[in-house]
Formats: sequence, C-alpha cells, structure tokens
Amino acid sequence: MARPSFSFSLILIFPLLFHLALSKTLKRDVKALNEIKASLGWRVVYAWVGDDPCGDGDHPPWSGVTCSIAGDYRVVTELEVYAVSIVGPFPTAVTNLLDLTRLDLHNNKLTGPIPPQIGRLKRLKILNLRWNKLQDVIPPEIGELKSLTHLYLSFNAFKGEIPRELANLPELRYLYLHENRFSGRIPAELGTLKNLRHLDVGNNHLVGTIRELIRSDGCFPALRNLYLNDNYLTGGVPAQLANLTSLEILHLSHNKMTGIIPVGLAHMPRLTYLYLDHNNFNGRIPDAFYKHPYLKELYIEGNAFKPGANPIGVHKVLEVSDTDFVV
Repeated sequence: MARPSFSFSLILIFPLLFHLALSKTLKRDVKALNEIKASLGWRVVYAWVGDDPCGDGDHPPWSGVTCSIAGDYRVVTELEVYAVSIVGPFPTAVTNLLDLTRLDLHNNKLTGPIPPQIGRLKRLKILNLRWNKLQDVIPPEIGELKSLTHLYLSFNAFKGEIPRELANLPELRYLYLHENRFSGRIPAELGTLKNLRHLDVGNNHLVGTIRELIRSDGCFPALRNLYLNDNYLTGGVPAQLANLTSLEILHLSHNKMTGIIPVGLAHMPRLTYLYLDHNNFNGRIPDAFYKHPYLKELYIEGNAFKPGANPIGVHKVLEVSDTDFVV
C-alpha cells in the first residue's frame, strides 16, 4: 500500500489547526490562567502576553501552556512551568483547570501545602512537583486522581505519614517520594497497585519492617525498582520478597535491618542491583548471588557478614536524570 503523501498530511492537519485557532478558550481556563499569571514571578509573566493562554490572532499560546479542542471550545490540557524560580504558595487556581492531563511545576520555590482541591483534577496523568519547598502532609484527596500514572513529590519537606489513599490510584506506575520528612510505616496497601513499577521512599524517617510491606501473596506484581534506603527500617529481609519476580533494583542501604540474607533473593530472575550496605546483617552471602546471570552490583559494606563475603561490581549511586521523566 502506498504511503500517504506529505501534502495529504497537510490537508488533514490544517483544518484542525484552523479550527483550533477559531475556537474560543473556555472562560474558566482563561480566568484560572490569568489568576496564576498574577501570582507568578516576572520570569514567567514576561512570556505570557495577552489575555488568552491558548493564544489569539495577535499573540501565540503562552509558553508552557498546551491547549486542545473540547467541543466548540479550547481547553488547557498541559501546564509546564518549571525551573523559573516561582516563589510562594502552590497556585490554587490550577485546580480549576479541570481538563489538565499534565501539571509540571518542578524545580521552583513553591511553599506551603498541596491544597485539597487537587482532587478536582480527575483527568490528570502526570503530577510533577519535585524540587520545591512544599510542606505539610499530603492531602488524602490526591487519591481521587484516578487517571494518575506518574507522581513526583521528591525533594520537598512533606511530613506525616504516606497517605494510604495512594493505593486508590489504579493506573499509578511511578511513585517518587524520596528526600522528604515522611514518618510512620509505608502503607502495605500500595502493594495492591497492579501497575506500579517504581517505588522510591528513600531518605525519609520511615519505620517498620519489609515483612509488613510484603505481607500478602501477589502484591506489587509489576514492581521493578524498590528504594527503601536511608530510613529507620528494622527486622530482616523476608523470604517472601523473592516473590517480586519483576524486581530489578532493591535498595536497602542505611537502615537498621538485621538477620541473614535469604537465598531465595539470589533466584530473583531480573535482579540487577542489590544494596544491603550499612545495616546490621550477618551470616554469609549465599553463593548463588555470585552465580546470578544479571546481578551487576551487590554492595555489602557496613554489616557483620562472615569473612569471605565480597561485593559485586563497583558501587555507584543510581541517579535519575530529567530524561527519565519524559513520557
């Protein structure tokens, strides 16, 4: 079959662009974006020219604002305003943009709590607020974002317990909560998330045991990366952890864990990075770990293993770059 010509593609695209240009922007979204504009710093405002965030005949759409057609109107579906030194509280007017699918305000200087009105954004798929100065507890209303697939709240000052309501997000794939001040136990309910691939709660003040987290058969069926490092976890590594057969990275460094390392972990088929360092583990490292076909790094420093236990590979911190957030 012949491929469609470039000119035919243009015939299809131009009517869509023409319709987008002629459509009016929903007043609700115009009002919300202008309220946000009034509350932001000059770095953003200078690029937001005109009154219509989706653009008009004289001005282009505002930088970082993406609009789509919904019936006879244009609506704001994406808002990306990051790394521009926004100072002040979370702009509550954002929660009036009911058609948002992506909200990215990362790497600014936002302060205060996430407002409970965040639960109004039912279509939101990606929420990225990392690298701010946000505080207080995570509102339980965040569990109302049923379409959410990516949640980035790392590098803030959130406190209190990790809300169990996060287990109400059936599409959630990536959950980044590291470098905050969360306390209490990790909700075992997170194990019911069938699509969760990455869970990072490192560098907090969390307590409890892994056995409390991995307490039921079939939990975390899709989990690939589990970061529990730099907390106050106690107890041992339960044999049930080996049931997470999709796991590739297990990071337990810098906790207060004890006991031996079960040989079952050495038979996890995809395990590639295992960090056990700076705990109170003892006994021997099972020989099966040294025969694992994929294990690249096994870091064991700062424990009480018997002589003869050796690390595997050269330890390096696994950093996540901005490109890993592109979806």
